Amino acid sequence: MNVKNNKRRRESQEKIERAFVELLQTRDINNITVSDIIKLTELNRSTFYANYVDIFDLADKTREKLENDFSNLFAEYDYFHERSGALTMFRHIKENQLFYKTYFKLCYDDKHLISTYDERRAEQEHINTNLKYHIEFFRNGLNAIIKLWLANGCKESPEEMADVLKQEYRGR
Repeated sequence: MNVKNNKRRRESQEKIERAFVELLQTRDINNITVSDIIKLTELNRSTFYANYVDIFDLADKTREKLENDFSNLFAEYDYFHERSGALTMFRHIKENQLFYKTYFKLCYDDKHLISTYDERRAEQEHINTNLKYHIEFFRNGLNAIIKLWLANGCKESPEEMADVLKQEYRGR
């Protein structure tokens, strides 16, 4: 029986997701086919379609999973201690570069951004006008910094990157 969370189904989904992530490292999403995935996984085409509508559904579900994993990393995070939080974030990114490269590659429409923003932080900084613009600016700036760091192979240490973020945020 193909129950939603049975072990065999989860294992098949994980194999499919791993193959997809592997293919994304060398190809654009538009150049990945279901046939490519089933060749790598040695699963049946019906197994793929039992779990996903198409490649873009797989991409969306993979992106959602990555976002949830990132959110869980900071579920208990205290946004008022940005140095330790930024350091935690940059350490996690450095240790999971493939995870983040894949995430950003899946955001082909740039509507989904991995960085989060707590409005309590804006209150602490006394930002009370045009808050939505400030939040958007912060999110996009942080994502740009992360993407650049990843593209350069995370050469700077997480500590250096936390300092970069602190300087940029405090330097306004």
